[in-house]
Amino acid sequence: MAQGPTLSRRLRRRSFLKSALAAAGASGLFQFIPSRVFSAPGRPGANDRFVVAHIGVGGMGMTHVNNMVRFQQEEKVRIAAVCDADDNRLMAAWENLGKAVRPYRDYRYILERKDIDAVLIATPDHWHAVQTVHACQSGKHVYVEKPASVTVAEGRAMVKAARENHVAVQVGAQARTAKGAWHTCRAIRNGIVGKIHKVTCWHYANPVDDQPVPDSEPPEGLDWDLWLGPLPWRPYNRRYHPANFRWLLESGGGQIRDRGAHQFSTILWCMNADHQTSFTVEATGRAPARGLWDCPVDMHVVYRFKNPDWVLEWGQPGDKVGTTEFGNVFWGATGHLILEWEGGYRPANREAIDFELPSGGQEVPRTDEYEDFNMNHKADWFRSIREGHMRPAVDIEIAHRTATLCNLGNLSYILGRPLVWDGDREKVVGDEHANRLLSRPQRSPFVL
Repeated sequence: MAQGPTLSRRLRRRSFLKSALAAAGASGLFQFIPSRVFSAPGRPGANDRFVVAHIGVGGMGMTHVNNMVRFQQEEKVRIAAVCDADDNRLMAAWENLGKAVRPYRDYRYILERKDIDAVLIATPDHWHAVQTVHACQSGKHVYVEKPASVTVAEGRAMVKAARENHVAVQVGAQARTAKGAWHTCRAIRNGIVGKIHKVTCWHYANPVDDQPVPDSEPPEGLDWDLWLGPLPWRPYNRRYHPANFRWLLESGGGQIRDRGAHQFSTILWCMNADHQTSFTVEATGRAPARGLWDCPVDMHVVYRFKNPDWVLEWGQPGDKVGTTEFGNVFWGATGHLILEWEGGYRPANREAIDFELPSGGQEVPRTDEYEDFNMNHKADWFRSIREGHMRPAVDIEIAHRTATLCNLGNLSYILGRPLVWDGDREKVVGDEHANRLLSRPQRSPFVL
């Protein structure tokens, strides 16, 4: 029987991947190389164009690819490589980019390449820290998706690696370079509703795995062992992959670690509170009754900050003050201001947009090179590298502090008790059991 076009195409893909991945492996053993010297400090390589590679090209990863294609058309970057543990996603990205781009299944081969200046990481959350640290140790600048980490220890390791290797690590909480959050931040910091005493978030619930399925063989083309990476090994299950990793505490952490990473980042910016690293946290939630997913269906988390004093509340679902699926409200002495979503994909409230800066008011700087806020966020990252200060808008230290809020909210829920967090020491006060859970073992060789 003659081969149909779909089968023929699949065989061509398989043949190409076999030869391409074999060639990639011919470079030798995996080694993490120390920070290399660029053409000039903080500068990209030849012709003043960044040479970039993509690690993870599904979902948001393809948004990053499309952004880099536009930068490439503007002769600001050159895309050199793409990587994914799923051959189908890898080939889809490679076919769109052309044969000048090299495909890899394992990110470690990319880190061996001395010609690559920077990597964009859009793998599942449990991979973010390990790949970021290894990329920093290889002298590469990093753009990594949020949340920065799944444990506090991972986040601190990411900050340490960025600083020791003098590279810029931007985390993809894009609202800090978007118009919606900027309008809101500018208005809040200049007293549009007076002194803020509380910020509340509303968000829809985590889903329930109400149709569990048995474990099975992974789909063709997926390297399941590599996809798991630092996580403990477990059999493949369709309710775990693809995308559903979000609804397990060990890998995704639910809505609070996903969207909370966006919303909390914006809120801290508006409150000028990145420095307020100590707080108390108390979480309650309703566990799912069945299925593989274990993130709480409903969840309520209260954070209390001191000097200045204010409260942050995560409501899942919370009180829906706005009209969209999620958002937050700044409650002040003279009123309140709503921000739908997190200030990225939705505009600011009209009051914030029309707000006029008072005499002697505080202006809030903003990157506005591109109308598209995803492009804008990456342009801010490139600028931090070119200017040599290595501190983009959502620097890894900022993102680590934000992820800590999310991770400690989940930890308080798991332990069923409030926690007192000492942000200077990065320890839970008087609770050694909780402190032991600030890190966790990772599966060799994917360790920090």
